[in-house]
Amino acid sequence: MNDEMQNKPDYAEISKKLVDTLNLPQSPVAVKLAKSPEGIPEGVNEIEKAVRHCQMVAMAGVEGKIFYAKGDKHACAGGGWALGVKEITPSLQTGEFYFKLGKYESWASCMRTIKSVPFVHKTASVEPATYATVYAPLEKTPFDPHVVIIVAQPVHMLKFAQAILYKMGGRIHSEFSGIQSVCADACAQPYLTGKPNISLGCDGSRKFSGINDELMVMGIPGEMIEEIAEAVLIVSDAPGSKTKK
Repeated sequence: MNDEMQNKPDYAEISKKLVDTLNLPQSPVAVKLAKSPEGIPEGVNEIEKAVRHCQMVAMAGVEGKIFYAKGDKHACAGGGWALGVKEITPSLQTGEFYFKLGKYESWASCMRTIKSVPFVHKTASVEPATYATVYAPLEKTPFDPHVVIIVAQPVHMLKFAQAILYKMGGRIHSEFSGIQSVCADACAQPYLTGKPNISLGCDGSRKFSGINDELMVMGIPGEMIEEIAEAVLIVSDAPGSKTKK
């Protein structure tokens, strides 16, 4: 199942526009949720050791690496479940995992949060829901991303928010719960809804993947990234914009 897009955006040019205009701290990261082995681009190798999804995003965005990871290479059970490459563990499903970490007053409050976390669902004909996750810096991606992940400062997120609203207006509605920010909030949520989502990050991603305290994370559906990049140029050059030179 080679699930590439019909149109072929110039991802290198899109990434250059975003990085140069906003002076982003790292490259935007292209992420694909491959449904089968055919969805892995030719010449892309599997990551050698198991790490967390948020670490994989940093490896692509900061180190410029291109690779894929099947379920056994996802070290975080919650991240693997959110992205559809792992089954949910019993302790995560019941709320026990986060409750024992002391992040919730009651087991029930933890369970309510887990029930609301977005995750890639398995269909009757697909086992697992995602064959592998694929990563690349946007400017070098050999595949069409399902989601583009941005790690940047709040002022950059402001420009992205303005760019999202540039054509149609309205309000930004983001969802997060302080857990599973890079996997569920910034990847599964945009993939499932077709809408960008901004998250504050989480303890795990800040501890393991180098997301500094002054940074936030955002996921943009791959189909929208070209349009949003064009709008970023416009809103950043608008009179009164903080990014206007």
